[in-house]
Amino acid sequence: MPTSPVPVENRPPKRFVTTRWSLILQARATDTTIARQALDELCRSYWFPVYAFMRRQTNDIHLAQDWTQGLFASLLADEALTRLNPERGRFRSFLLAAARNFASNERDRNAAQKRGGNTQILAVDFSEGEVRLQSLPVSQLTPELLFEQQWALALLERVMNQLRDWYVQAGAIHVFEQLSATLSNDPSAQPLRDLAQQLQMSEEAVRVAMHRMRKRYRQILQNEVAQTTSSAEEVQQELAYLLKVLSQR
Repeated sequence: MPTSPVPVENRPPKRFVTTRWSLILQARATDTTIARQALDELCRSYWFPVYAFMRRQTNDIHLAQDWTQGLFASLLADEALTRLNPERGRFRSFLLAAARNFASNERDRNAAQKRGGNTQILAVDFSEGEVRLQSLPVSQLTPELLFEQQWALALLERVMNQLRDWYVQAGAIHVFEQLSATLSNDPSAQPLRDLAQQLQMSEEAVRVAMHRMRKRYRQILQNEVAQTTSSAEEVQQELAYLLKVLSQR
């Protein structure tokens, strides 16, 4: 299970680099190839929250899958890119609104027949998605809140995977495996002395390693959130909102 985000400094990055969502908004009218590639990557990263939302709209698994693929097909069309409105802000908000509108328009139609059936726009594993949905606790969450919680969890999973990859490349996966649990301030995390013995490091060295891990986690988290926002100011706002969403579980 992904950890909860570590609190970040309440200030935007000094320089907001061009990220995937801002790139889409900038390039949509001049270079749809670049914009489409960026949008395709975002869609592949965050397909599951859309599927979870669609499954709350219909009990028909295959129809929910078709609606999910159909939504992304419509978004990835070149003509759709040129109509994107920069004022829509965060990609999360844009995608939720798009999913809501798509489901509303398609609910009373035979969507599979309309598009030819089983259109594969994104190569995603819907069976794995069903397993994930079945593992969720039964609750009274609205489809919108379910979408946003799964969005937040998908974000954290991406962050943890990137953090783990960094430690693998650095040849320090054993440090990640021992210290990653401390990112969530888990009360069951091992005492510092035990961690030091397992890592064969001094307690002070472990403290330094924990500090560095938390710093790198914050950097990756902020960068990943920036990929779905259109300005530096939105990064902190989005982080605060996703923390609030996760607290409602």
